[in-house]
Order: sequence, then C-alpha cells, then structure tokens
Amino acid sequence: MLKLFKLLGNKRLFVILIGIVMFITLMGFTIGSRTSLSWPEKFVRDTVGFVQNIFYKPAGYIAGLFEDIGNMKGIYEENEELKIALAQYTREKARFNFMEAENKRLQIALDFTIAQSEKNNYEFHIAQVVSVNTDPNNRSLVIDIGQRDGVKVDMTVTSVEGLVGVVSKVSNFTSTVKLITTMDVKDPNTNAIAATALNKQDKTFGIIESYDQKTGTLLMTGIKEDDPLKEEDTIVSSGSGGLYPQGMVIGTVESVQIGEMGSLRTATIIPAADFVDWKQLFVVFTPEVQE
Repeated sequence: MLKLFKLLGNKRLFVILIGIVMFITLMGFTIGSRTSLSWPEKFVRDTVGFVQNIFYKPAGYIAGLFEDIGNMKGIYEENEELKIALAQYTREKARFNFMEAENKRLQIALDFTIAQSEKNNYEFHIAQVVSVNTDPNNRSLVIDIGQRDGVKVDMTVTSVEGLVGVVSKVSNFTSTVKLITTMDVKDPNTNAIAATALNKQDKTFGIIESYDQKTGTLLMTGIKEDDPLKEEDTIVSSGSGGLYPQGMVIGTVESVQIGEMGSLRTATIIPAADFVDWKQLFVVFTPEVQE
C-alpha cells in the first residue's frame, strides 16, 4: 500500500513537471519577437472571439432596443408638448385676430362719431345688434340699448356707412328698429325721408318713400325739372319734417329719370348701408330729444 501511494505521488509530481515544462515552452513562444501567432495563441484568440461574438450581438441588440424605446418615448413626449404648444398658439392667434378686428371696428366707430359730431351737434350711442327679423313684411332688428339708456321711439339709427332706419319700439333694455327697406309708398305709416344732395342742399330736394325689393334700391320722387341732381351724387337727409336729423347719409344716385307727368323727375338711389351681417349700429341723439 505504501508503494502504491509513492507511485501515485510520483505520477502527480510527473504531471506537474510536464505542465511546468509546457507552460515555460508556451511562454518562450509568446515572449520572443515574432510576426505571427503560434497555433495555441490562434486557437485561444479564435475561441475567445467566437464566444465574445455570440454574447456581444444579442447584448448589443438588446441595448439598442432599449435605447430605441427610450428615444421613442422622448419623441412621443416632445410631440405631445408640440401639440399643446400648437393648440395654445391657435387659440392665441384666434383671440388676437378677434381683438384686432374688434379694435378696428371700434376705431372706425370712433372716427365716425368724431366726424359726425364735428358736422352736427348730435350724439351717437353705439349699440350691438341682438337679432334680425328677415320677414319680408316686417324687416326689423333688435339692439341692446333701450329706455334706460335714453332711447325713444322715432330716433334715427345708422351704421358707419349710412342710414338704417328708425326706432319703432322701446323696452327697458332693448329697442326694435324698423328698417328703411320696409318703406312702401302704399303704406300710410311709412316713414318718408326728406332728402337732398350733398353740397347741393339749396338746389336739390326730393322725397324717399319706397324701396324696391327686386333691385335693392330706394326711389326718390318729387325732384324738380331744373334740379342739378345727377348720377353718383351722395343723397343725405335734409332735416325737413323733423323725423330724420339733417345730414344722415342715405345713398348714391344710380340714375335720374323723367317723371310720369313730365314736370317732375325721379331718381334711383343705391343705399349706402349694407343690410346684412350687422354687428354694431348707432342711435342718433339730437339736441331736441336728448335728456
């Protein structure tokens, strides 16, 4: 038994010696200066490279996948922020456009009232249009000022462009305006307008008491044969009769015709006011009715 242990011990020593010799030999191959690798080095390098390639590609793919997911999340969050910014910009732009249009309307209204006050001793109270009645037999509209604001029946209502009508009904907070497009010579209650031509007040005179629905024009009658009225003259209220104050712009002469009796003429007038899409109008306060 003792001999057997000695034999095994000698074998272990022999194996260790062989291993040391091979290690020294391998070191000798690798330490020296040379241009090519030994076959053990090639084997080890190829093996290591193969194993690294097996593990590196899946690891790189997984790392790239997580990186792409992170990028997609960042892009999504950025898109959401851009959507919010765009919606806010759209709201602000719409608000700005509305304010700009409102400011322009108010500036026009201010310029109009200043210009009118310089011509006549009138006050123009601005009013918002609440509703419009498009019934052909009862064309009217409702404005948002009434008796508490000093509005009375028969007060004149105008737009920046021209005459619109007269107040026909008044309540505490609103007023109904009867449009000049309801004028009918056959109606005994029609509000006829005594009219003249701008810069020809001492030479021109006529009565406007009807509106033609088909042509959208007013008819001015009772014009004398020697009246200098001609096409494109601006027609304004003369102030006679007391209903419409002097100087309210009515429209422009489209044509002048010989009257039925030959001695008097008639004129077709294109209204200055555009009877659609109203937002703001003015009630005219004259010194006689102002409180």
